[in-house]
Amino acid sequence: QLQLVESGGGLVQPGGSLRLSCAASGFTLDYYAIGWFRQAPGKEREGVSCISSSGGSTNYADSVKGRFTISRDNAKNTVYLQMNSLKPEDTAIYYCAADDWCSMDPGYWGQGTQVTVSS
Repeated sequence: QLQLVESGGGLVQPGGSLRLSCAASGFTLDYYAIGWFRQAPGKEREGVSCISSSGGSTNYADSVKGRFTISRDNAKNTVYLQMNSLKPEDTAIYYCAADDWCSMDPGYWGQGTQVTVSS
């Protein structure tokens, strides 16, 4: 069974950092593009970042450019989202998702991890 599991969320003060991880089980991430999405209460889901299967191509939402970095370690079957200079508006549940290419509607989703930015 294909599973994606996010971890690394938590409570952080504004200006702080977190690193989210997306680990795969039941399949190899090597052949999949991985996207990070987030959804805040009362808001629509937003695409945050995506990385191609090779890692050679990445993209970011304008709201996180220069602050977030996506990367992957295929040997560990894991994708990361390094989040720096966090703002209260980054508060949301963060999900990772997999598909053949970067898409706003990928086929496989994790269960999400909560990120709260607050003083």
